[in-house]
Amino acid sequence: MKQTDEHHQIDEWAIEREHLPDPADGLRLERITYTSQGLRVKGYLVAGADGAARPPLVYCRGGIRGVGMVRVPRLVTLARRGFTVFAPFYRGNEGGEGREDFGGEDRHDLYAAVQLVRALPEALPIAPALIGFSRGALMALLAARECPGVGPVVVWGGVSDLRLTYDERVDLRRMLKRVVGHPRKDSGEYERRSPVCWADEIRTPVLIIHGSADEHVSVLHAYRLAEAFDAVGKPYTMSIYEGRPHVMSREEDERVLDYVFDWIARQK
Repeated sequence: MKQTDEHHQIDEWAIEREHLPDPADGLRLERITYTSQGLRVKGYLVAGADGAARPPLVYCRGGIRGVGMVRVPRLVTLARRGFTVFAPFYRGNEGGEGREDFGGEDRHDLYAAVQLVRALPEALPIAPALIGFSRGALMALLAARECPGVGPVVVWGGVSDLRLTYDERVDLRRMLKRVVGHPRKDSGEYERRSPVCWADEIRTPVLIIHGSADEHVSVLHAYRLAEAFDAVGKPYTMSIYEGRPHVMSREEDERVLDYVFDWIARQK
């Protein structure tokens, strides 16, 4: 390994690691540049300042481009629970190459991130858990379907049926038609991005978290995903939080995270 104090490269993974100011006591923050389908893409890594190997976790952000971008405080909240956390930005963001396409080719940025975090010295050599928030839920479930070495998956306020998103979110239709296509003309692209259409191909344990008053991704997404799992006999765990919105209060969020990490710890 070639290394300097602030910037080094791991040759076997063709990545660059840039040390940023520490985000909290006992934690180290780095901006990682890695390769996905020949593109240089980026993400944040939050690990213990002592460099000790911790269980790996990949956080799958929601939104697209500048909306729903990865927030360091969110990663700190996860890392403080004893995990090495990596969060890909997806291609085309924060100086990364390529163009994000909402669960299309950019899904490979997540697959590469899963393999990357498994190889980092700061991570134990076990399958990383994935937490997918909002649009990140369909990314996490795509990884559970197509990418080897994925651990338990948490879908939080998650999109499970992209056609339902098109129908419900009038404000997103222009973006979806530009990035994915029209749901009638390009129905196959919507199905390929919709976990409800291939629930039988998801092998990892799944926890569904959703607020019943979610104003961005309706709770119908949670119920439809549960119905799809029921139809194929796949066990899952679901917790619906009555009256809670897409983004919960800090206190509520911490309580939900207690539940989430307890569930992750119980998966084999």
